[in-house]
Amino acid sequence: MSKPYVTVAGATGQLGHLIAASLRSRDIPVQALIRPHTDPSRTTALRDLGVTISETDLNDVPALRTALDGTTTLVSALNGLSDVILTAQRNLLDAAVQAHVRRFIPSDYALDFTKTQAGTNRNLDLRREFHTILEQSGIEQWTSILNGAFTEILAGQAPLILDKWGRVLYWGSNPDQKLDFTTYADAAAYTAAVAADERETPKILRIAGDVKSARELGEIAGRVNHSDDGDGGEGKPYTPLWVGSVGFLEGAAGLMRRFGLGGSEKDVFPAWQGMQYTVNMFSGAGKLDPLDNDRYPELKWTKVEDFLRQLKEKKVQA
Repeated sequence: MSKPYVTVAGATGQLGHLIAASLRSRDIPVQALIRPHTDPSRTTALRDLGVTISETDLNDVPALRTALDGTTTLVSALNGLSDVILTAQRNLLDAAVQAHVRRFIPSDYALDFTKTQAGTNRNLDLRREFHTILEQSGIEQWTSILNGAFTEILAGQAPLILDKWGRVLYWGSNPDQKLDFTTYADAAAYTAAVAADERETPKILRIAGDVKSARELGEIAGRVNHSDDGDGGEGKPYTPLWVGSVGFLEGAAGLMRRFGLGGSEKDVFPAWQGMQYTVNMFSGAGKLDPLDNDRYPELKWTKVEDFLRQLKEKKVQA
């Protein structure tokens, strides 16, 4: 079997760069597909890692096919709407088939949309549609990596944890509904392990760096942020705060989308898209099960508590 040689599309983005770095830490040769005329400053860090840079138009399938010569795994870390997830990724996939690339890893990185209902999440519907294209493509192997929510949302993008008020928000009837969290770095390390794997890989791999409910998040936040209150280091737990039913949140997202509130259809992450994702999480519909964390036992996982402690240290240092 040929030695792994991995091509990454979207390597100038946060996740793509981490995937390339994880591959290089394994001494795997990496090529980054970069759009023509990309600012050189965006590729400096990749070049410093020893990544080969290939400026290639994602709409030019023959050029992509040439660029993919010798590639064993093609990883897509592209992010966008239908022009990216369906069109650009399909171009990559067609070129990969023509170049006899063994494995394709699509840009999924989400909760388990194979179990959610179509129409409940626009961005994940695009990924579901692309899976149909993958099935019909003729690629030897394709592997989707699902990681739940990125742990980094707890740093402010989706403020579930309200430090000022000592509360943790939840929707639905159950503050003990389990939620999946994985850091960008852990998702990238797992992707690199899959890309370098010379064995046949499953079509779906599910991972979670940590699995916690709103109530458990409150207990962790209490330990991290109030462990110096003279209570023996335990900290007073944050209280779960019910803010509405899942159905109400889903309806609100639909109304916002219909009337163009909180962003338009042209935005990748309008407010109503985040609300759709929250519905999929707190309803339990997108829960990852079973998990494939143990497939690569050498990997270490970042727990929510570790992440929040690191975040607190950065704030103190700032």
